[in-house]
Amino acid sequence: MTFRYARAYTGPLRAVVFDWAGTLIDFGCRAPAAVFQAIFAEAGVPVTEAEARAPMGLPKRDHIAAVGAAPRVAAAWRAAHGRPFGEADVDALYDVFLPRQIDTVGQYADLIPGVAAAVAAARARGLLIGSTTGYTRDIMDICLARAAEQGLTVDALACAGDLPRGRPGPYLLWRVLTELAVYPPESVVKVGDTPADVEEGLNAGCWVVAVAACGNETGLSEADLAALPEAERAARIERARGVLARAGAHVVIDSTADLPAILDDLSARFARGQRP
Repeated sequence: MTFRYARAYTGPLRAVVFDWAGTLIDFGCRAPAAVFQAIFAEAGVPVTEAEARAPMGLPKRDHIAAVGAAPRVAAAWRAAHGRPFGEADVDALYDVFLPRQIDTVGQYADLIPGVAAAVAAARARGLLIGSTTGYTRDIMDICLARAAEQGLTVDALACAGDLPRGRPGPYLLWRVLTELAVYPPESVVKVGDTPADVEEGLNAGCWVVAVAACGNETGLSEADLAALPEAERAARIERARGVLARAGAHVVIDSTADLPAILDDLSARFARGQRP
């Protein structure tokens, strides 16, 4: 089969590519944050939740390296260990992180409310469902099994470690589009909850929808978020929206459950000739 697209693609949207923690599962993206804090504390350098969450969305080894390179953490590491934080430390922490995350991720793998319906609505439009993640394949085996138990499957998945480089580069997303045989990238919507997700989608040439209330930038379970006073809850979500908008997301919504209406909006923009 041969095909050629014109310089400006005029067809419909063809696929949605989702992140996992904080987007499809694990409201508040709590599983990785908890483990990052634990492994640094056990190494004698406690980090705050904000420090643990700041690089969220990167491949997990890169995430550990980014936390350790943050100025306060780097200074604390030098004070505690008498030497700079280096590659050997990243490797040692990652070796502790990986089995710990595998052991605990299943406890945080509940679907975010409304996700199953949103994905079903995307499929009903004829869209393929892809996914990329900062988790490794062995962690995702657990997440995929738990998601399937709850009625969610995807058509393609690319994980940290599948390729030499991950987010914020476009490579994992491009691999998913290749597996799905979807082209061009402007016919694709990337959905995620971190600046790294946003950058991945932008670098790949896709539309980007970011989720604020259910993701890493708000960082609370559904129950804990609901328990906040209304003004504090609104302020926390608005701060998350600002972070994601400044990262370059085309649209910021509260939850992946809100995606169906956004697909209508993006389809209309696309039909008017707008491009990512």
